[in-house]
Amino acid sequence: ASVSLPGSKSISNRVLLLAALAEGVSTLTNIQISDDALVFVEALKALGFNIRQLGGSSCVVTGSGGRIPNDAADVWCGGAGTAARFLLAAVGAGAGTYNFDATDQMKRRPMHTLIEALASQGVQFASDTGTFPLTMTTTGMAGGHIQMDASESSQFTSAMLIAAPLAHSPMEVQADVRVSRPYIEMTTTLMEQYGVQVTKPQEDIFVIPNAGSYKARDYAVEPDASTASYFAAAAAVMGGRVTIENLPLEASLQGDTQFLRVLESMGCTLSQQDTSTKVMGPATGELKGVTVDMGDISDTMMTLACIAPYADSPTKITNIAHVRVKESDRVHSVVEGLDQMGIRVEETENSITIHPGTPVGATIDAFGDHRIAMAFSIMGLVTPGVVIDDYTCVAKTCPEFFTLLEDMTNSGGQA
Repeated sequence: ASVSLPGSKSISNRVLLLAALAEGVSTLTNIQISDDALVFVEALKALGFNIRQLGGSSCVVTGSGGRIPNDAADVWCGGAGTAARFLLAAVGAGAGTYNFDATDQMKRRPMHTLIEALASQGVQFASDTGTFPLTMTTTGMAGGHIQMDASESSQFTSAMLIAAPLAHSPMEVQADVRVSRPYIEMTTTLMEQYGVQVTKPQEDIFVIPNAGSYKARDYAVEPDASTASYFAAAAAVMGGRVTIENLPLEASLQGDTQFLRVLESMGCTLSQQDTSTKVMGPATGELKGVTVDMGDISDTMMTLACIAPYADSPTKITNIAHVRVKESDRVHSVVEGLDQMGIRVEETENSITIHPGTPVGATIDAFGDHRIAMAFSIMGLVTPGVVIDDYTCVAKTCPEFFTLLEDMTNSGGQA
């Protein structure tokens, strides 16, 4: 089977903002059409940016030359961490008064690190709760040296980096990036592609010139590697094969492509065909248990956890404490789901060990978390009786997920 996936959410929402802050016109293709991406586009429009959607997944962004067009706006961030964090920082570099709000789920996710960083830059906040709803009053960001705690989310650092060229003076961001490092590299690479060079005099220091704006360019977004993990995992547990169209194994901006290397270590075979990647289930018919530090690719932690019960030995997943403050406490969500299916799991604050077993069907509480719903769906391909509660939450990043999965399995998971 082959599967053609929607564009990467992480890249889509970065290039939408970079193009909006650029000088000139950018045509963006294969933008992800999902709840998170649509929230991001609508928020940019509320701020006065000119975005014209073409058919399907393309849009034309007329950049503002580094300005926030409206000096007052009500900005809805929905449940999108990228909208809540990237837009808060970018708007902080503007001038005006802005109201931000988000879903209850987003209100439970950390924001304090970013709010404190922006406040240190001279941005003023009014909030009864320390998170959304909040009102921002700003005359721009001062620039200079700023130190950030990057332990909870790499998005805080990415948000400050993208906004930094709009500051009143050059900015030096010091961030001890321990988790999700590929996302920071994605941010700096895209900033460079949009005309702003980030330099790193040492490992945890980023120096950004106050260039004033970015330079427009057309951009084709590569398929979403986090979403690809479920289809690759399906081939792994079903002993089939799948080709993920237009997702390169090595030249990708997305760290989550490295999940495919984890499957390789479990006995799957990978091959590159032009820009596409083919995954074949293990030749022996049985996956091998592995120990993996998933700090850099934690969005695929749930995918690994849901194929681990079918392996021949225990699988240990480490460096995942930060995923407890995502759309759900993802460690707890996975452990509870596997427990419902009769699988023994040992849990610590920062790791889980999953023992092999024969899963039984169960109703899985997805906790409103798209990645939990998608990961446990893969178990349903080989274990009868798996029911995903609140399955519509997949619309956050891949509304067409179940259609794509059905198409793939109907073609037998074979090439």
